Amino acid sequence: MRRPMLGVALVMMTSAAMISPAMSDDDDTKGAQKLAQQGRDDYWHCLAREYSRDSNQGMTEQDFGRSVAGACPSERQYYRVVLLDYLTTQYPNIDAGAHLATANRAVESAQKDIVTAFVKHRPPAK
Repeated sequence: MRRPMLGVALVMMTSAAMISPAMSDDDDTKGAQKLAQQGRDDYWHCLAREYSRDSNQGMTEQDFGRSVAGACPSERQYYRVVLLDYLTTQYPNIDAGAHLATANRAVESAQKDIVTAFVKHRPPAK
């Protein structure tokens, strides 16, 4: 479903680039930012589903952390890719390796936040 929309978006962006280069740069940045935000939201929603699973009852923090680290692989990768694209569009003069490190830290931060919520809200051990 995303591929036809991506094709349409690429055609529109190419057309805009031919009309006005300055306007195209701004549109590219806004589009990349919107995709990055959507990627973040999709990843967070997937992690929230993982958090809510009944099978998490009785898990240790370490076990839950490992479970979250392996959860939502397609959402995690999509978020990483679109965030990397946004950072590259927004800050083209910064090394790509720095952008990748930032995207990886964003993914790690989301995972850490879910684990922290799990630890804070789990029932006390009996």
